[in-house]
Amino acid sequence: MEVTPRRAGMVALLALLPVLAFGIFRTWWAGAITLINVLIIAVSLYLLMSPTEEEAHEAHADNGVENASDEAL
Repeated sequence: MEVTPRRAGMVALLALLPVLAFGIFRTWWAGAITLINVLIIAVSLYLLMSPTEEEAHEAHADNGVENASDEAL
């Protein structure tokens, strides 16, 4: 099973369930701080696992012709 950015973000957002329970059964402000932390982690995972612009550019530019730098090696 390949881990895509979308799937990793969804799994990270599952942490919102304990945050909700923590916010309900403890103080509301502690739940709010925990919610912000979970969202920061989820966004970070998404950005970490998403393809970069260079990778996307290389995928579109690859037409079976080798680059000149590859021939020099």
